[in-house]
Amino acid sequence: MTAMQRRTVLKSAAALAASAALPSCKPQAPSTSTAHITGGFIGQSWDRGHAMRDRLRQGLPLPAPSRTHRVQVLIAGGGIAALSAARALRHAGVGDVALLELEDTAGGNSRGGSIDGLRCPLGAHYLPVPGDDAPEVQNLLEELGVRERVAGRWQYRDEYLCFSPQERLFIHGEWVEGLLPTHEVPASTLAQYQRFAQLVASAMQAQRFTMPVARSWQKNQGLAPAHQALDAITFDAWLAQHQLDDAHLRWYLDYACLDDFGAGCRHVSAWAGLHYFASRHGFQAPGPADAATEEQHDAVLTWPQGNGWLAEQLAAPTAQAGWLHTGHTVLRIAEEPGGVTIDSYNSATHSIERWQAAHCIVALPTFIAARVVQNAPDFLHAAVQALDWAPWLVTNIHIREPLADRPGAELAWDNVLYDDVARGGLGYVNAGHQRLNALQPLPTVLTCYRALGGVAAADTPRAARQQLLDAPWESVRDQTLATLARAHADIYEKATRIDVMRYGHAMAIPKPGAQTVLSQIGHWRPTGARHSLSNAKYPTPSTARLHFAHSDWSGYSVFEEAFTRGWYAGLAAGL
Repeated sequence: MTAMQRRTVLKSAAALAASAALPSCKPQAPSTSTAHITGGFIGQSWDRGHAMRDRLRQGLPLPAPSRTHRVQVLIAGGGIAALSAARALRHAGVGDVALLELEDTAGGNSRGGSIDGLRCPLGAHYLPVPGDDAPEVQNLLEELGVRERVAGRWQYRDEYLCFSPQERLFIHGEWVEGLLPTHEVPASTLAQYQRFAQLVASAMQAQRFTMPVARSWQKNQGLAPAHQALDAITFDAWLAQHQLDDAHLRWYLDYACLDDFGAGCRHVSAWAGLHYFASRHGFQAPGPADAATEEQHDAVLTWPQGNGWLAEQLAAPTAQAGWLHTGHTVLRIAEEPGGVTIDSYNSATHSIERWQAAHCIVALPTFIAARVVQNAPDFLHAAVQALDWAPWLVTNIHIREPLADRPGAELAWDNVLYDDVARGGLGYVNAGHQRLNALQPLPTVLTCYRALGGVAAADTPRAARQQLLDAPWESVRDQTLATLARAHADIYEKATRIDVMRYGHAMAIPKPGAQTVLSQIGHWRPTGARHSLSNAKYPTPSTARLHFAHSDWSGYSVFEEAFTRGWYAGLAAGL
């Protein structure tokens, strides 16, 4: 089914639903009862990580290891960077590997879940079609059958590309197509859209923005001077310099920054704010657009479980090889002259286990790595100081049948409520959007996202993190339902279950100065490092036996950054 055919079908379905819903008598007030809704907190084993953290902070000794394992390479962590590193080691022919993951499933913030048999995301829910700066990701997608060559040209299979309509916005009591506010906005707003589009284009011409970011670091031997200037100030300050103060434009840019960085324009650097657009396809201001450009701009890959599908494809061969060990909390990583010693807590046996390896890939967030790596290198502490981390709330709502809509655009994959973005709300995605049977009133799952790194200047991730930890499930349930009820009056009646995923440190926030620090680390090798910069195909922060791989080393968390860093760390450890 083509995008146009699908759009026509959905409009017909919406019309049928609207006619069926016409009342024959005075409408009843919608129910707000939650007595029938089950659910609770899922995933993210905060207790495991916090228990060991508190023990170490108190200086309490760890029990003696109950057993010792020996492997060639150990991977600490189980997110996308770790799974990518394992893939690289398989490709390099390394067969003696262990991967230790705190949670019961691997994938980090790209994991997927299910409710009543329906798959849904637990974190990241899409992957933009990767450009030529990310050949490693392109190769993965080719290996998985997502990307294929047809008549000499690379194409992505239709079932993995997000169906149309992709996005809609709830504003002034109705739904409108797209996320950039254009309906009934003044001419001054449209003028600022055009001005911002010109500035993004100029920034792209002055100095390339790449994804992954280390592509440009490699070419420029660090952060280019033009990017250093952008990295020195907040995005908010840069917008003020260019007299871009329109409320609709600022709303949209806060939304974009929350989407990729977990915090708004007042918290992220100008480099980060521009990178969101300039590393992809620029900023599309309203007006005549080339059809091919518009199609390319909208091209994203998605699955019912979001990027959980990618995580599952990466984890499967790692598990089949016997490399994957879940429920392990890494407590200590000690680099020694003859190898690396790693101690972990096995939550299944309630015991400490020791691992000895020739090399260790540290695929942990930098703030955790700095706690567990003994005599940690200075560049690790510098990275921790350069970053902050945004808490996130991911709420999956099972609904027994499609919700009734307020007037306007038909149900899309990504649905955003304008008034909620100021509180970090990013709307919801519909896990059933990729179905071809659009006319059938089937159950589905709506995945709601809330980024809590801060929109207002006074917001702090630390305070939001504590609130997230303290809030009961019922409070999250009630807030989520009340928000969605503004656009869907029947949400209380049709919701049957609500599962809540809390991420205390979901993603790194690229604060001003972060890119400058991280780009310097990416091009530095301490004495005794295994590979010199001259023969390193891709910069990987390393010591003699430790290879650091995580999206934190790029300054923000997206799939392309994590996967590429893991791939090259795996190659470095396997040489």
